[in-house]
Amino acid sequence: MTQETLTLTVARRRVEGNGVLLLDLVDRAGRPLPPFEAGAHVDLHLAPGLVRQYSLCGDPADRNRYRLGILRDPASRGGSVTAHEGLQEGTEVAVSLPRNLFPLASDAAHSILIGGGIGITPMIAMAHALTASGGSFELHYCGRSRDACAFLDELAEAAFRDRAALHLDDGPASQRLDLPALLGSTPAGTHLYVCGPSGFMEWLIGEATRLGLPADHIHREYFQAEAATGGSGFEVVARRSGKTVRVAEDETIVQALSRIGIKVQMSCEQGVCGTCLCTVLEGTPDHRDVFLTDEEKADNDQILLCCSRARTDTLVLDI
Repeated sequence: MTQETLTLTVARRRVEGNGVLLLDLVDRAGRPLPPFEAGAHVDLHLAPGLVRQYSLCGDPADRNRYRLGILRDPASRGGSVTAHEGLQEGTEVAVSLPRNLFPLASDAAHSILIGGGIGITPMIAMAHALTASGGSFELHYCGRSRDACAFLDELAEAAFRDRAALHLDDGPASQRLDLPALLGSTPAGTHLYVCGPSGFMEWLIGEATRLGLPADHIHREYFQAEAATGGSGFEVVARRSGKTVRVAEDETIVQALSRIGIKVQMSCEQGVCGTCLCTVLEGTPDHRDVFLTDEEKADNDQILLCCSRARTDTLVLDI
């Protein structure tokens, strides 16, 4: 399966905070870019075999550029370092068409947008969209310190600046994020959107659940996940391809399928983005991703091939 891409040019780059690269990508000929919805991401094809996913953080109404914020991660598997070092002004890069796995709910009475660190990126696009539509919302940006935060000047000048709050770990207690007070003062029909480090998100989701926010009103997007690795070997039957392969204890389904000539499109390689989602025809998956909801995992009819495994001796996949 191939993915349609655009060839875009880095029109502007700058670094803010502690290593957050802000990029404006444009069409060299000045043509308008394909539209995107708030919460969408693109895949950057940074090098052969190196594809990474980044949220669009610009105004969806602006068809002239795609804006990205990329944290230089000391634990990078190559993506963020390559972006920081290779994407200079004037550089061309292949970019996928926008995809949205983290959309705004159209029926929300009120939206609470909470971004931790680089997790603020999709929230900025959401704030732009909600401002344009007249939606009720508030934006909360959580960071370690002011020096570590990017986008501060942009947020201070935004049309929604009066609905944005900054919460710093090293600031006074009075400005810390108080989720019980926040959720206790919002109307019925409030939706919560969270993005950031895994521990931060699990705390927010756990607290929101404990405080009674319905599960289908809590929306999340992970940038990274600690996927469990290893386990017993099992057999995968690729029904559409007419091939069968044994997945060893120390390899992924993707790696096993590649040995028999079946290439699976991937991006995050951590069970975060959903790019490698596949239908399960028979057998029971051992879900190790953070993309599927608990309800979707219970259905056992889908699997993320980059990280999940099998609870049964055989999985039959629609691939």
